[in-house]
Amino acid sequence: MIYETLLAENFNRLHPKLQERYRLPLGQPFHAQGTMQVIHSGPCFLRPMYHLFTKTNFLFPEYGEEIPFTITNTARMNNEKEAEVYWERTFHFPQATRKFNATMTVDLERQIVKDYLGDPALFYSDLQMDVTKDGFLMIRSSEQRVVIGRKEVGLPKKLTGRVVVTEGYDDTKDMYTIHVSIYNDLIGRMMMYAGQFTPCAQ
Repeated sequence: MIYETLLAENFNRLHPKLQERYRLPLGQPFHAQGTMQVIHSGPCFLRPMYHLFTKTNFLFPEYGEEIPFTITNTARMNNEKEAEVYWERTFHFPQATRKFNATMTVDLERQIVKDYLGDPALFYSDLQMDVTKDGFLMIRSSEQRVVIGRKEVGLPKKLTGRVVVTEGYDDTKDMYTIHVSIYNDLIGRMMMYAGQFTPCAQ
C-alpha cells in the first residue's frame, strides 16, 4: 500500500509477483519462508555490540550458509493514523534464533521511505526506492540517525551504513529473491545476506 503510493507509475514496472507482494492491503499480512544461502556479519570487533543489538531485534553476530528464515510484512495504522508496514525477519541459526525488524512509513513530500530499525528502534534511515530494468525493486539508504529515546541524532556520513537492497523474482524457480548489503566506508561490511523465499500460510 505505502510502496505503491510512493512508486506511483513505476509500481507497474515491477515484476507482477513483486506488485502482488508489495500492495500489502491493511489487515492482510504477507507471510513467507525460505533459505538464506549466505549470511555475513560484521568484523569481529563489532560482535559484542551486535550481541547487545539482538535485545532489540536489530543486527546480530551470527553468520552461516543455508540458514532457514521467515518474513512477515504487516500493513497497519499507527498512533498518528499513518499507514505503516511492520517487517519481521527471523533467522534460524543452529545455536540461536535472531530477528531483524523494522517499521516503515512514507514521506511523500520528500519521496522517501522512513525506516526505523529495531524494537524499540535504535536507528533511523531514509530509504529511496526504484525499479530496475528487470522489474526488480532497488532500495538505497541515505540520511541516517541514532534513536535515543524520543531524540534522534544525525550520523556523519563516515559513520553511516550504506544499505543496498535488491528484491526480485526468479520465474524459473518460482521464488522471490533477496540480496541485502550494509557497508560502512571505514569499517567495511557490516552485514550481508542473500537468499530466496516463497509465500506461505500462517
